[in-house]
Amino acid sequence: MRPSSKCLFSSSTCTCWSSHFVVLLFITSLVFVSCPSLLSLDFSLSHFSWSWRGKPTSCLDTEKKRASILHYDEGEVPSPTAFSSDHHGSRKFKEGDEKLGTKFKHKGTGKGNLRAHKYRKLRRIEAALAKARFSIRETSKNRNWTSTFHDSDYFPHGPIYRNANAFHRSYLEMEKVFKIFVYEEGETPMFHNGPSKDIYASEGRFMHEMEKGRYYRTYDPDEAFVYYLPFSVVMIVEYVYDRGSNFNVDPVGLVVKDYIQIISHKHPFWNRSMGHDHFMLSCHDWGPLATSYVDLLFNNAIRVLCNANRSEGFNPVKDVSFPEMNLQTGEVTGLVGGYTPSQRTILAFFAGHLHGYIRYQLLDTWKNKDQDVQVYEELPQGISYQTKLRSSKFCLCPSGYEVASPRIVEAIFAECVPVLISDNYVPPFSDVLNWNSFSVQVDVKDIPNIKKILMGISERQYSRMQTRVKQVQRHFVPNEPPKRYDMFHMIIHSIWLRRLNIHIHDQ
Repeated sequence: MRPSSKCLFSSSTCTCWSSHFVVLLFITSLVFVSCPSLLSLDFSLSHFSWSWRGKPTSCLDTEKKRASILHYDEGEVPSPTAFSSDHHGSRKFKEGDEKLGTKFKHKGTGKGNLRAHKYRKLRRIEAALAKARFSIRETSKNRNWTSTFHDSDYFPHGPIYRNANAFHRSYLEMEKVFKIFVYEEGETPMFHNGPSKDIYASEGRFMHEMEKGRYYRTYDPDEAFVYYLPFSVVMIVEYVYDRGSNFNVDPVGLVVKDYIQIISHKHPFWNRSMGHDHFMLSCHDWGPLATSYVDLLFNNAIRVLCNANRSEGFNPVKDVSFPEMNLQTGEVTGLVGGYTPSQRTILAFFAGHLHGYIRYQLLDTWKNKDQDVQVYEELPQGISYQTKLRSSKFCLCPSGYEVASPRIVEAIFAECVPVLISDNYVPPFSDVLNWNSFSVQVDVKDIPNIKKILMGISERQYSRMQTRVKQVQRHFVPNEPPKRYDMFHMIIHSIWLRRLNIHIHDQ
């Protein structure tokens, strides 16, 4: 018997064909509603309408459109931070106001009770974020330089912070509720692994700490506030990039693209928010380039980058700048310390090879020209680099081919006031830290005037800045295990701040 033929040529032809068509249409609609990524395998931003997912907005903007509630001085023109937004600065915030921030709607098809349970969890997450926003907002109105909250370890205070009270309250709120889910897909060495020494140590140390799960990690994805994509650009370059390919980076980018495609098909969370509550982390120069192979990763997700270059698409509203650090042996002890101001006999110091046009200008202008501004392409034999750092008042930190430089952290560890010489660089943790209070920022065009600029800083002002450098050290130290307010926790806090900027709604 051939039932299908009988059906097609029987008197019930129309009824049978119609029922098949309805079933087919229903199944098809389920597939496309539950898996939006199938509509566009290249994840192109242009394929998703703004009526379905709004643009990210800052829930912490004040009525006066200041760049951040964490900024201390309203009169100051701050560096770009995670909260600079001219589009929604006039919006007022109230606790529980679900109209604030970006809303992302995900149309799922899960079964009743399970789906309702997940929805309740998401509602609790958004409620916790709303409460934290309100608390931070209220605290930011206190302009005292010393935090008023009880903390057995540390009280943020002084002008190194844009707003010590707001930062402290935000940090404490993060510790109470923040949870991160780490995707388990992918195999080492390109995933779940990274270097813990040399120039890219910051990337590997963070990844290894998240893998250990000692802080913030949850194994229940429905409880997560953000989702970590644990790929290492350093390791992908090491194992995939062909150094004889004349800088063909496509293999690196395609690995990242394939990984996001797997994540978006296997889990609902990427599609639910179009990547806005996901983050990746990279200290490799090609970190931004690798993310450009997936539009939603580049434009929506939180990119934690050492190479925080605004001219290459770094967006301080959603992206995080974190410190580049050269741990030559991988050891994290004995990093901090320097001479007293009276023992610092060198005005300014730099040593490094030609690496980009900024260093070329610095070496061309100052190399072997002045004993006050000591600039070396290579240190003479027998002279200690660390001793030079610790004997200098100011340490020059020019960008190389990319904007980030490990010399910034080296200067802070040596208690030497860092002098940032760069274009389009967003310094680490600048939504919390007031870099103008403990560093000097020199435009590239002013390289010939470095000595004049530094000599114009009085001894009293220098003494204050050097004291602040010592105070800010705790935020850059890579402890093992991590300690509160250190580099690991400050990176997490920067991610937390970006998550506060969005509102995800499941319907």
